[in-house]
Amino acid sequence: MGTEILVNSTGKETRVALMENQQLSELHIDRGVDRGYVGNVYLGKVVRVLPGMQAAFVDIGMERAAFLYVGDIYPQFLDGKSHDHDGEDEDDDGDRGLDEDATVAEEGPPRGAPRPGQPAIQDLLTEGQEIVVQVAKDPIGTKGARVTTHITLPGRYLVFMPTVDHVGISRRIERDRERRRLREFVDKNRPKGAGFIVRTVCASQTNVTLKQDMNYLVATWEKIQAAATSKKAPAPLHLDHGLVLRIVRDAFHDDVDRMVVDNPKLFEEVNEFMQEFSPELKEKVHLYRGNEPMFDNFGVESEITRASSRRVWLKSGGYLVIDQTEALTAIDVNSGKFVGNASLEDTTLRVNLEAAKEICYQLRLRNIGGIIIMDLIDMDKEQNRDKVYRTLEEELKKDRARTNVLKISELGLVQMTRKRVQEDLVRYLSEPCPVCEGRGNVRSRQTVCYEVFRELQRESTRSLAAQTLYVNVHPTVADMLYGEEFTVFEAVEARLQRRIVVRALLHMHPEKYEVYSK
Repeated sequence: MGTEILVNSTGKETRVALMENQQLSELHIDRGVDRGYVGNVYLGKVVRVLPGMQAAFVDIGMERAAFLYVGDIYPQFLDGKSHDHDGEDEDDDGDRGLDEDATVAEEGPPRGAPRPGQPAIQDLLTEGQEIVVQVAKDPIGTKGARVTTHITLPGRYLVFMPTVDHVGISRRIERDRERRRLREFVDKNRPKGAGFIVRTVCASQTNVTLKQDMNYLVATWEKIQAAATSKKAPAPLHLDHGLVLRIVRDAFHDDVDRMVVDNPKLFEEVNEFMQEFSPELKEKVHLYRGNEPMFDNFGVESEITRASSRRVWLKSGGYLVIDQTEALTAIDVNSGKFVGNASLEDTTLRVNLEAAKEICYQLRLRNIGGIIIMDLIDMDKEQNRDKVYRTLEEELKKDRARTNVLKISELGLVQMTRKRVQEDLVRYLSEPCPVCEGRGNVRSRQTVCYEVFRELQRESTRSLAAQTLYVNVHPTVADMLYGEEFTVFEAVEARLQRRIVVRALLHMHPEKYEVYSK
């Protein structure tokens, strides 16, 4: 079995699993209230211009204002004109994948760096100004959405760029004759000053099919422009399809063996969409009729559980430890129970090669983005380090998100970046622990006991007339006060010459305590 798309719907939650050779490779979740915003177009209002950061905050109607870098502002577009975009080359690929909802918005230059020859942010925008923007990156954590004025509208076969005078062809279309045909047709039929990216699935499509897709996208842009003149900011101008239809549009191609949907209503929606855009693939869409939950039947649930774990075991007996912080993700490779049967170098190489494949798989499955540091097991031979690096490069080619990986350092570290466009899977499926508040640890019971003893001394000094001091603690701390630390407890009571009453309160946080005299 090659590639499959599984769609599971439970109440307001919809989950889409992309399976490759019966293994979960990507998981996308939509819970209605917190669906992704990437690809949506809004009429926003500039609420703050930051010359020091060369950026602006734009109110687009979300809880937090969106962030707009100066490098993502196209001055000609603000004047209602298109321009030639210098960020795309002739071989740019329109298939940016589900992580980016098939948009072609670039990351842009570093913060505070305008494009060469571009005016400063304060010369482009003023507070209160209305501006049409598109979400390029969903809100993540405490950060608001990132937006751009470079609008991209993805269709089934093409991506329309009304602000860019350029035609790009997917580099996955390799036949020169086909590339020339597509370029000539799109260049001849595109609106003046606008551009298109020809997607991989466009190969071998008829001119009639391409023209229909072009007309649909141009008409969509015209509706957006009309809405922008009639609405008051902040207001949505164009909302992209829901999760399931976006995946049908962007990932359901000829190389997909089948799509299985377990919800009859969603099954009908997908069929209607396929009838309009790809009727030839409609027979590959199936309704799941099994009694067992579909994700259980296909082994998806167990993989989701594995993807939520800090420790990931390798088949050899080695394991990975994945720790995510606000700034970066650290991945430690350990040999674990694997001892090998040859030399130490050969054993290390085997574990590192297996780890390299599993790390790339976990990055994609967990949707981990940003800076990633891998601590491999040290290898003495340079050719072995090169083997592991080449394996990383090959495995990362399967990733839809943009990645950049550096060679293994002398310390055995690999530094890489992966484009982050939405919340990673672990953060999406979980929330900070109410006990440790996301730190991963709490002060030990013994530590809290000694903090209580010191606080009793302070309270006795503050309340000289009090004969009794009261302590409120979590039951586990109370057990230690009257157990292992009871000798110290009695000594404190004798030294302070006060009666101490300990109250065990189940609702108390394990780290918290209260010491008082009344």
